[in-house]
Amino acid sequence: MSDLEEIKQVIADVERGFNANDAVLMNKHLAQDAAVVSAMGVRLVGREEIMKASEEGLAGPLKDQYARYEVRDVRFVRPDVALVHKEAFAITEDGDPIDLDHAMSALYVLVREDGRWLVKARQNTLVPK
Repeated sequence: MSDLEEIKQVIADVERGFNANDAVLMNKHLAQDAAVVSAMGVRLVGREEIMKASEEGLAGPLKDQYARYEVRDVRFVRPDVALVHKEAFAITEDGDPIDLDHAMSALYVLVREDGRWLVKARQNTLVPK
C-alpha cells in the first residue's frame, strides 16, 4: 500500500469510528503525544485525554450524528510528515446527505513512526452556514 493509500485509510478509520460511536477505532492512529483542537476550540493533549473526550462526545452530543469524510489534499512536508486537509459532510444514519456543502474542515499532521502513519495533531473547524 502506498503512503497516500495508508493516509487515506487513517482518515477512513476516523470516519468509521465516528459513525459507529467507537472512540477506540476513531483514535486508533493517534500518536501517544498527539494534540487536538476540537471544533469548539478545546485543546486536548495526549492520547488519554483525547480518548476521554471522544468517549464523552460520542456517548453524548455526537451520539446520533454521522459524517462522510473527504480527503481534499495531502502534502508531504518531508517523506515522513504529511499535512492532510479533510472535509466532513453531515449525513443521515443511512448515508444520505443533510447539507450540500461540508460542515467541518480539518487539518491533520501525520508522521510516519515505526512503519505506520500516526496523527500527531489535528485542528477541526466548523464551517458557518
